[in-house]
Amino acid sequence: MLCQHLNGLTLENLIPKANYPTFRCEECLLINGRWVHLRICQTCGKMLCCDSSEHQHARYHYEETGHAVVSSAELGEDWLWCYPDEQQKVY
Repeated sequence: MLCQHLNGLTLENLIPKANYPTFRCEECLLINGRWVHLRICQTCGKMLCCDSSEHQHARYHYEETGHAVVSSAELGEDWLWCYPDEQQKVY
């Protein structure tokens, strides 16, 4: 069973990848950092780097804000991740 954070999200209410003209980690740009993969916060829309990246900005964003769900910003990947419940939803 999906957690409450993922349960209410549908394709219609997701922040889509198409909203972004360029794909980049907003925080890595500020520090000349490098990212491996990108995630989109489904609460505020920030695009940040994943846990495999050196600085893990998406996770730190969750820890600082409580914004629980991210989507993959990678082309061809259609899934959501809930940080507090460590659950994934493919859409």
